[in-house]
Amino acid sequence: MADIHAYAEVAHRFGGDALLDSHLPMLDLVDKLARDYEAMDPADARHVGLAYALKVLTQSYAEDPGYRHEWRP
Repeated sequence: MADIHAYAEVAHRFGGDALLDSHLPMLDLVDKLARDYEAMDPADARHVGLAYALKVLTQSYAEDPGYRHEWRP
């Protein structure tokens, strides 16, 4: 809870861009999921669920010019 309040305080004082560094660990985790997905056998029962999870996570970038329509869940 303290972290949430700290992030809110930073965003309030310095703007949302100040929180960019706080997103880096999350981006690393998403990258790891994407690499795991690429290495996974399509017959693996987790393949479909992981593909959907990655598509949902990429929705936060839907306004980016590099976002692809096929990434939508």
